[in-house]
Amino acid sequence: MSDLKYNRILLKLSGEALAGPAGFGIDVSEAEAIASRIKEVHEMGVEVAVVIGAGNIWRGKQGLDRGMDRATADYMGMLGTVMNAMALMDALERSGVFTRVQSAIEMRSVAEPYIRRRAIRHLEKGRVVILSAGTGNPFFSTDTAAALRAMEIDANVVIKATKVDGVYDSDPKKNPDAKKFDRLSYIDVLNRRLEVMDSTAISLCMENELPILVLNLWDSQALLRALNGEQTGTLVNG
Repeated sequence: MSDLKYNRILLKLSGEALAGPAGFGIDVSEAEAIASRIKEVHEMGVEVAVVIGAGNIWRGKQGLDRGMDRATADYMGMLGTVMNAMALMDALERSGVFTRVQSAIEMRSVAEPYIRRRAIRHLEKGRVVILSAGTGNPFFSTDTAAALRAMEIDANVVIKATKVDGVYDSDPKKNPDAKKFDRLSYIDVLNRRLEVMDSTAISLCMENELPILVLNLWDSQALLRALNGEQTGTLVNG
């Protein structure tokens, strides 16, 4: 484990990562595919925490467009992340990886309350920890929750899992001439308005010098290469 570039990571997943071809709901096979990637690096000795969104279950914008209260919409999204966390937990446990779900909103019958020292202790004991319900507060995204939790648990890096191999200056699916960045500074990301994470999350990482690595989790070798210190994806730091 000492030869690895990162020994403790915070993996940020979108809720859509669990969705099937329809782009909505929870596809068990997708949860199993993600679990297999996590298991692979977990068996290398990497301590893994996960923050997951809820876009596959609830998009608050739909409610806001109809006049829904923002706080209500955000709380619904937080509850959706708990459902996703439980689905991923189940897939990990079935693959033989001990897992704990912690929630920023107390619901003791399905998840532990989020307690920083307990989360760290779980990681030290070799358990994957899924941190759900965002920050527990409305008006903050799961990107911000990922940055906050990563700092709280002393993660070496936030790994933003996407389905492209890094950050581009435009959408590579629409523009074949899109340029990929190997490295960006936090200021570059903010000034260019690149969709790495939201501005609050980027600012938190910048203030605390926490690197962000954007990579394609669905590339079977990308995460392994990153952990071994090889160039992959896009690194945001400095």
